[in-house]
Amino acid sequence: MHTLKLLSSFLKVNIQMSLAYRADTVVNILLNLMWLGWELLSLNIIFSNTSTLGGWGLGELIALLGVFRLVNTLMIALIWPNTEKFNQSIRDGSMDYTILQPVNSMFLVTFSRITVWRIWDLVLAVILIVVGINMAGDIITPFSLLTFILLTVTGMIIIYSLWIILIAMTFWFTKFDNNVTILQALLDSGRYPATVYPAWLRIIVTFIIPIAVATTIPLQALRGDLASGQILLFIAISVVGFWTATNIWKMGLKRYSGASS
Repeated sequence: MHTLKLLSSFLKVNIQMSLAYRADTVVNILLNLMWLGWELLSLNIIFSNTSTLGGWGLGELIALLGVFRLVNTLMIALIWPNTEKFNQSIRDGSMDYTILQPVNSMFLVTFSRITVWRIWDLVLAVILIVVGINMAGDIITPFSLLTFILLTVTGMIIIYSLWIILIAMTFWFTKFDNNVTILQALLDSGRYPATVYPAWLRIIVTFIIPIAVATTIPLQALRGDLASGQILLFIAISVVGFWTATNIWKMGLKRYSGASS
């Protein structure tokens, strides 16, 4: 309950901040729609020259774009706003105030800043997924829908875990300011199905740096392309990833010397 109350307080503060700059919010939403139009135009150009891409049709690629935007919203709404603040807090010692709070420090670093208006991105992402699946004509069963939701959540956990690992490197390398830029570059590979990449790169984006688990895999589950063993494997990857990130974070906290050093 204490954590939920704290999260509610963060939301209220960030909503007030967004309302203070209404014009910026409207402009950002319009820009977001513009980029969505450009992405759909790009897909239309590609499929004007071919009927499939890596075995995926236009409808499935639109649904994949929806999943990508869903996961990318996590980065834009939480990861981007909090990274700069975290990096600065390590350099100027203000991380002390976070560590001294009677709440998990990783939770505080994650949710202290939230780009609330990005809820619009979630709506657009869901619309893209529904439209794409309808265009593809895939038959959706309750099990495949449940599996899709589960694997989308596990995919977000993987992206979040990668972020925690990258920002935790700041405990060791104080000037490591390009941590999220690296993650964004990696995430861009999830715009297209993993099947378009050569076998060696497919292995990297699925198991070594599992970006595909956050984008391609949930849609494969929705299409019914995954066996039960594969679903359990990808869930296990997210559990291991989160466990690894948590432990690296704890190791980083032990290394942090604070402002008084």
